[in-house]
Amino acid sequence: MSERRVKVARRAEVPPFAVMDIIAEANRRRAAGRPVLNMCAGEPATGASDVVRERASAILASGQLGYTEALGAPALRAEIAAHYLRWYDVELDPARVAVTTGSSGGFMLAFLAAFDVGDRVVLARPGYPAYRNVLAALGCEVVEIDCGPEVRYQPTVALLEALEEPVDGLVVASPANPTGTMIEAAELAALAEWCAAHGVRLVSDEIYHGITYGPPTTAPRGVWGSGSPTPAPAAGGESASPDGTGSGWRESAPTAARFLDQGAIVVNSFSKFWAMTGWRLGWLVLPDDLLAPVDALAGNVALCPPALAQDAAIAAFSEEGYAAAHANVARYAVARELVLSRLDELGWHQVAPADGAFYVYADISSSGLDSREWCARLLAEADVALTPGTDFDPAHGHDWVRLSFASDAAVVGEALDRIVAWQERLA
Repeated sequence: MSERRVKVARRAEVPPFAVMDIIAEANRRRAAGRPVLNMCAGEPATGASDVVRERASAILASGQLGYTEALGAPALRAEIAAHYLRWYDVELDPARVAVTTGSSGGFMLAFLAAFDVGDRVVLARPGYPAYRNVLAALGCEVVEIDCGPEVRYQPTVALLEALEEPVDGLVVASPANPTGTMIEAAELAALAEWCAAHGVRLVSDEIYHGITYGPPTTAPRGVWGSGSPTPAPAAGGESASPDGTGSGWRESAPTAARFLDQGAIVVNSFSKFWAMTGWRLGWLVLPDDLLAPVDALAGNVALCPPALAQDAAIAAFSEEGYAAAHANVARYAVARELVLSRLDELGWHQVAPADGAFYVYADISSSGLDSREWCARLLAEADVALTPGTDFDPAHGHDWVRLSFASDAAVVGEALDRIVAWQERLA
């Protein structure tokens, strides 16, 4: 009998994030006493608000932590539904909300429920690499389309019409990682209508909603940089209330929750706007045909999301919770303006419009270095960590880097000083 060896599943053969190597080296240097500034992580520096942490402490003291329903605690699902009415004027049945273990768990459930092995799913390039890697691990065929400055780094109906073969799904992100660009309301509606007409499942990543700086910029329509200064709109929605709380505030990024009757799926999270990254809590908003499948999958995969995080997250929807999150966005807006004001000094002449989120995605090809080498040398020689664009764009990312400004302006300013000085030495 021939010897048969155990195997590693082919679905596990997904590329690692290049940023993890940068983070590991940054942590090693920091542990050795180096003054490392981490501008590569997509993580708010503040952490969860006081009101959320106080509620969590009270829950821990009570000891009442057990399983919830597979789709989440009814009280939290009701708060999320009320949030959609408050922010978007969308009436949402709480039964359509599925609380998940972060948006990552939400994407896994959504992809498992919506797509079969062999289904073809469209992604914009550049884009968040986990979409590509998780879909590939599930046996889907990933169809990446180049989305450059002429379409503001977002997919369009024209690009979808140009595809040579039918597709089964489209994943969009607005605001997007790494570019920060937003899809305008009319364009999102057009994408949803195209998907419905062609039997394509639309999955909308909205985890950076709330971290927006006014409506998407349209002039200049394309890149920012030398010779084309772009104003930084004020942070927040178009009707932000004077006290900064959730009441009266409207998000300027449109939501695909308006298109549930056309089969759209919405993915969101507490990680970004509410700065609850380690709490691992997100949610889906689902169309009717996916409610039962996601419920069944959720119960089998995870039983339920973390009960402590669910109960604490209810406080995020209080006036204090909204106010703390809006205060964070105001800090990001200051740091964002600081970065944009120094683009010429940095020599970054092609930059994606940062309509939302907390990233600047910049072309550094003029340095003559590949983005991985550029980031490795910046960390080694200036103690600043940025993310190479190869994580987000396998085709063109060697020319791009991503800077996260999810820190106080003083930290961002120090990082920019170091980058400018290092680039001068490099030149």
